[in-house]
Amino acid sequence: MNSMQGPAIFLAQFVRDYPPFDTLESICRWAASLGYKGVQVPTWESPRFIDLPLAADSQAYCDDWLATLARCGVKLTELNAALAGQVMGIHPAYEAAFQAFYPAGLDDRGRVAWATGQLKLALRAAAKLGTKCVPVLPGGLAWHLAYPWPQRPAGLIDQAFQEMARRWRPVLDLASELGLTIGFELHPGSDLFDGCTFERFLAEVGGHPAACLNYDPSHFLLQQLDYCEFIRRYGKRITGFHVKDAEFRPDGRCGVYGGYQSWAGRAGRFRSLGDGQVDFRRIFTLLTEAGYRGWAVLEWECAVKSPEQGAREGAPFIASHIIEATSVAFDDFAGGVSDATLNRRILGLT
Repeated sequence: MNSMQGPAIFLAQFVRDYPPFDTLESICRWAASLGYKGVQVPTWESPRFIDLPLAADSQAYCDDWLATLARCGVKLTELNAALAGQVMGIHPAYEAAFQAFYPAGLDDRGRVAWATGQLKLALRAAAKLGTKCVPVLPGGLAWHLAYPWPQRPAGLIDQAFQEMARRWRPVLDLASELGLTIGFELHPGSDLFDGCTFERFLAEVGGHPAACLNYDPSHFLLQQLDYCEFIRRYGKRITGFHVKDAEFRPDGRCGVYGGYQSWAGRAGRFRSLGDGQVDFRRIFTLLTEAGYRGWAVLEWECAVKSPEQGAREGAPFIASHIIEATSVAFDDFAGGVSDATLNRRILGLT
């Protein structure tokens, strides 16, 4: 294989309590009918879509589960454990807002223990299912301090990242032991949201080989970060890819911070593929050059277009951008056998 894999679709935003979005088999058949070759499955839809504890323990269950996907015409790209990842770091100000992400009644210590357990289950299941990356949200203790007012006490952010590294290290160690990576999606609301914060975390975990990235350019465009230069800097750490579009159209009322508007009313908002401002032709080129050969996975979160239309349009959009990396140079036909003596003659040397 010398090209990115795809198109694939992240199922989380399409789950409903009615067909064809209510069971694993029916939603996979729906995805295949649209041209998707792979599905990324959310672990929090357990046991409806996957029995995570059973998958972590039983190879036979995983084999049967994969056979179900195969009958539907799709492959598994990754198990996504974003919500458990977010729970690894929740500041008390966000306890109520994130309550749906974790069992009720847990304090910080209990939440971290629960989330660590869920992430380890996801890793063990992913290993049995034959995938290589588990995408997550990183969680955060210091997001409320992103804007430095009032002035931050010296060492405060250092301490936050040291604590986040301590919490994540056992998960990273298990991922490495199993031959997997954790694909951190750099995301506002988490302490890891751009290149600076990822580097800071990476330093705290000693450059851990399992600390990798689930690349999503939409979050970078909304921050006005150079999402193409990001690939040049961190391409070797990218082990997952969410293909998601976005646009940023500020005016005299609203800018990067959004003015507490709904998603539809913000200057920066997510869009269906091709409707935003992300330069995907450049992104697919840079990822191919960086050696990324994983899946290109649609994540749909448009503020305007319906999910059904976004899904229909997403598969051909991704397929048209996938590059089969060349193994030859275009001018090989004009080449010839060369040696040191010939090279010296060409250079005019005797």
